[in-house]
Amino acid sequence: MRLVQVAQHADDLDRAAAFYSTLLDTEPTAVFDPPGLLFFDLDGIRLLLDRNAPSALHYLSVADVAAALERIGDRAEVVAPPHKIFTHGDDTLGPAGYDEWQAFVRDSEGNTVGLVSFRPVS
Repeated sequence: MRLVQVAQHADDLDRAAAFYSTLLDTEPTAVFDPPGLLFFDLDGIRLLLDRNAPSALHYLSVADVAAALERIGDRAEVVAPPHKIFTHGDDTLGPAGYDEWQAFVRDSEGNTVGLVSFRPVS
């Protein structure tokens, strides 16, 4: 079994498309309006932005949390700045020998989104 799709609430699909296109550095894969559906491909998992979906907290893997925040600039409110949350001693939850960094932003639709990156332990 594998995850196929994650849905996230979006009131304004154009605004959400602009935000997520910038954050993910890619264009949407599909838009169906009506009924109000916007899709992005996250390495084989669909991110669905939907007017009728509830808000969800999802974590997105980015190459560098700080660089992702710079890329989205003032398009998002930073809820929690980049911070190291854990050093992985084994591969149980992440790559062994790496620090896990996270930041949290509020997207264009008011949802909180976690950004995650890994850096070799220094």
